[in-house]
Amino acid sequence: MLAHSIVTARATDPEQYMLFLHGILGTRANWRGIARTFVEARPAWGAVLVDLREHGDSLGMPTPHTVSAAATDVAELERFLDVPVGGALGHSFGGKVGVEWLRSRQGVRTEAWTIDSSPSPSAANRDTTATAAVMRTLENLPRHWVSREAFVAAVIAAGQPPPIAQWLAMNLRRTDDGKRTFGPNLDVIRELVEDYARTDSWDVVDALPNRCSLDVVIGGRSEVFSQSDRARIQQIARQNSAISVHVLHGAGHWVQVDAPDALVALFMRQREW
Repeated sequence: MLAHSIVTARATDPEQYMLFLHGILGTRANWRGIARTFVEARPAWGAVLVDLREHGDSLGMPTPHTVSAAATDVAELERFLDVPVGGALGHSFGGKVGVEWLRSRQGVRTEAWTIDSSPSPSAANRDTTATAAVMRTLENLPRHWVSREAFVAAVIAAGQPPPIAQWLAMNLRRTDDGKRTFGPNLDVIRELVEDYARTDSWDVVDALPNRCSLDVVIGGRSEVFSQSDRARIQQIARQNSAISVHVLHGAGHWVQVDAPDALVALFMRQREW
C-alpha cells in the first residue's frame, strides 16, 4: 500500500478528498504547504498526500515499475481509504499517473489537475529536460552522506538551484549511525522515467471520461510541452469545456517552486459543473 498522509482544514469534515501526486524524485511532503492552503480555502475538500512507488516511504514495491502500475497503486489506495476521493492533482510523472488513473473514473465526478505533464511520449534521456539534468546529478553523486547539509551543498555545487537541492533532500533517510542515505533506488527511478517517456495518454485527454474535468497547467519556460503539444491541448480545450489550459509564463518545469502563488490562485477557483 502506498504511504500517505491526510490533511484537512481545522474542525472540518470534508465531503471529498484530492489526491496529491508528486513527480519523479519527489515525496508527499513536497505538496504539504500547498495542500494546507488548498484545504483552508476549499474546506469541503481534504487532501491525501501520496508517496508514489519507490518514492518517500513507498519503497520496495513489486515490479513492473511503470506508469500503469503506479496508477493501479493509486486506485488500490483509493479503495483502501475510508474517505471519498473526488480528484487528483499531479506534477510531471504524477500528472501522467493521474491521467492514467482517470481511466477508472468513467461516470464518477472527478476534478483532475496536471502540472507541467504532457500526455505525449518523449525521449527519456533528452539532455535538455530538467528531470534528465537532475538524474545526471544524482547518478554522479554518492548515495551516502554525513549530513543533509553535505548533500544539499553537493547538489548545488553540481549546478542545481538551492530550492531543487532542498527538495531532493526530502529523499534522505536517517541511518542507524545518524548519517543520511538517499532513499529511492535510482535504477528503479530510471525504469519509471523510461516508461513515462514511452506512455502516450492522449486517448484519455481526447475522450475524457464522463463527469471528469481536467485542468492542464503548463510552465511557460518549460520544455515538457512541445509547441505541437501546446497547440493540441488548446484545440481540445476549445472543443471540450471540461478541459482548461493555464500557462504560467514565468515558471519552468517545477511550477510549484517557480510560481507557487500563481499556482495556488488557480487551485482556489471553484469549477462549475
